[in-house]
Amino acid sequence: MSKIYFQGIYGAYSHLAALSLEKDAEIIPCKTFDDCFINASKEANSKIIIPESNRITGNIGIEYLIFKYRLNIYAEYFQKIEHNLLGLPGTRVEDIKNIYSHAQAISQCSKFIKTNNLIEHVRADTAGSAKMVSKSKDKDKAAIASSLSAKIYDLEIIKRNIENESENLTRFLVMGKNISQPNFGKKKYITSFLFKLKSKPAALYQSLGGFAINGINLTKLQSYPEKNSFDSFFFLCDLDGHIEDPKVQKSLEDLGLHCQDFHVLGVFEADKQRQIKK
Repeated sequence: MSKIYFQGIYGAYSHLAALSLEKDAEIIPCKTFDDCFINASKEANSKIIIPESNRITGNIGIEYLIFKYRLNIYAEYFQKIEHNLLGLPGTRVEDIKNIYSHAQAISQCSKFIKTNNLIEHVRADTAGSAKMVSKSKDKDKAAIASSLSAKIYDLEIIKRNIENESENLTRFLVMGKNISQPNFGKKKYITSFLFKLKSKPAALYQSLGGFAINGINLTKLQSYPEKNSFDSFFFLCDLDGHIEDPKVQKSLEDLGLHCQDFHVLGVFEADKQRQIKK
């Protein structure tokens, strides 16, 4: 049986994403994102599922771990985030005074919280908040969490879908130690890589020219400072296409001329959500 590690406790959205992808796997919670990456680095046949960004609130903040461990990306998965108000059985909205959840979940449900004059309490994660409310036995406390958390911690869903935006998606990455990529075919692919440029004027401008010339679309380009430095940066990049596509290969070769460090993180099929037009 394969292993999938996730950050948080059972009932977290990462747990929900793991079940959606591979429900028969052994799904194991970890206290921190670092623990997830460490376990996958040691166990060649295990995987991790990590939230990378949210459509509403942006990056989750795990890029430094991607740089540090350089695990291979096997897949991306867009999980629809449906925030629910969870409380003890029999609780009504008007009974609640205090709301508990992760900072992003609270931010994503700000309209509901303000409308009902609830006092916000930021906690480490959504499922942990649900577990705490369950143990409290206090009807003036509620959590913002998944429907899975309600089931696991014997809570009632007082109100469903309290998020501000209905199209709230989180992009998860499935990663592991072994290198694996799909064969080049007619499907839509993403190639993900990181690079560090040589120190010279206009280095970034010059390095990106090959993508324009070859008609390659960059869907992600983010810079992050190197450890203990404010003037040396790594770039994390995603492009539309498979690394075996001649145009992609030529673009990356051109980029390589300007780099002092370059590493392919993975080639994987694009999630179908990318093709849904809003």
